[in-house]
Amino acid sequence: MPKSAQVGSHAVIEKDVHIGENVVIGHHTVILQGTKIEDNVTIGCNCVLGIKPGVNQRMRKISSPDVPLVIQAGTRIGHLVSIYSGTEIGKNVFIGDHASIRENVSIGEDSVIGRAAIVELNTMIGKSCTIQTQAYVTGDTILEDDVFIGPCVSMSNDKYMGAKDYDLKGPQIKMGAKIGNNASLLPGISIGSNTIVGAGSVVTKHIEANIVVAGVPAKKMNT
Repeated sequence: MPKSAQVGSHAVIEKDVHIGENVVIGHHTVILQGTKIEDNVTIGCNCVLGIKPGVNQRMRKISSPDVPLVIQAGTRIGHLVSIYSGTEIGKNVFIGDHASIRENVSIGEDSVIGRAAIVELNTMIGKSCTIQTQAYVTGDTILEDDVFIGPCVSMSNDKYMGAKDYDLKGPQIKMGAKIGNNASLLPGISIGSNTIVGAGSVVTKHIEANIVVAGVPAKKMNT
């Protein structure tokens, strides 16, 4: 433990945890075995970092369960945040209070994960993305760089809702696209670069680049 680290009261740091210089860890936070925290990271109170995923008979088995959580330099994590092992958080990311980030997720540098947002497993989030309060990013989703996800956006990755076999696939949202609050994105759809999806829309099919769509189902608007 570097002398420059500041560790709050009743924090728990398990074995084989790497902590860089000038790291701040809040009261009652738990850092689980193998987690790697780089320099100048700030972690709030009552967080749990490096959680090993658990499954039952109906859930997917996760490969490489021993891959550690990595939090790169300059990242700031709020209070009551949970992040699973096998995930990598890039440099200078901001993660708001109550957020939950599952295993096998990558988040690019300078991105923002809002308060109480949920990011499910096997998801890739690019650089300088914004995911706002209470958004739900389903598993197996790809967000390219500079994507904006508004509050309470919801995504899905299971076309048949468990009724039959289906290769789970969330949306792919291309660079610079913006999704308005309370929009719903169905499994496997793609949204083109710099496209805007209006608030409350339901996206049921692929959307081309550089347009504005809105409605239920979402359709191109004349602008």
